[in-house]
Amino acid sequence: MNGILLVDKTAGMTSHDVVDRIRRAAGMRRVGHTGTLDPAATGLLILCLGKATRLSEFLTGLDKTYEGAILLGTTTDSYDLDGEIVEERGVPALELAQVQAACDSFTGAILQVPPMVSAVKVGGERLYKRARKGEVVEREPRPVTVREFRILDFQPPRATFRLQCTRGTYARSLCHDVGQALGCGACLADLRRTAVGKYRIEDALAVDEFTSAEVVASRLVPLDEALDLPEVRVRRSASKTVATGGALDPPDLVKACPIDHGWIQVKAEDGTLLALGLVESNLGIRRVLPKRVMCGR
Repeated sequence: MNGILLVDKTAGMTSHDVVDRIRRAAGMRRVGHTGTLDPAATGLLILCLGKATRLSEFLTGLDKTYEGAILLGTTTDSYDLDGEIVEERGVPALELAQVQAACDSFTGAILQVPPMVSAVKVGGERLYKRARKGEVVEREPRPVTVREFRILDFQPPRATFRLQCTRGTYARSLCHDVGQALGCGACLADLRRTAVGKYRIEDALAVDEFTSAEVVASRLVPLDEALDLPEVRVRRSASKTVATGGALDPPDLVKACPIDHGWIQVKAEDGTLLALGLVESNLGIRRVLPKRVMCGR
């Protein structure tokens, strides 16, 4: 089986637990996930099966959308309710607009410090392992982009929100930072991933419903439809060139390459995905170099 699978992860499972479930259901080992969800979080997890694992970096890099809740007045060491409470404060009389203003200050291109309880490596060791030893180490801020951080409802001390952000953004860090900005502290109370790029949670199946290889196969998104990247179609005579990773020149293509540089899908005339390639331009001539080959292997 080759394709991507949209899974609705339940609370209490790690992303690797979900991978193991699908491996057993599908009867195959070549399964990987794209974009980790914390055990307490629920929602959309995209898995790659078979040759689709060669597409994983392109799916991991997509924007993510979440819905969740901030709990004001409570600060924890992990920035969510799974951690130890380090401080509790009274929540001042706040209006929704004030909470929204705090969220707005963390939108756009920002530098975010990852939480101590995270899988980020510092000095070759995962931060969460150092946190278990009681260590607190300096973490380098990382550039992320928060496209939307919108308060949907505010019933003190709880505020529900919608968040759209780039890869590597920690929703719980945003909640912690909002609490600090408001002066009362806060942590993440709930989180559900509702979208990854064009994919929506409404199209996913709960992990427990993947009970057999037949169910898995029936829910697979084909390789040909998995990515939103520009594409070129190659003539049948050039299919062997693609399979061996050879460069494709303009005469090998059914139509001219639509971009000057970057990643592109290389498809057969019938739309079958053969490879992902990089486009290079020299003196106005565009060549496609197949890099992630799906055919002939």
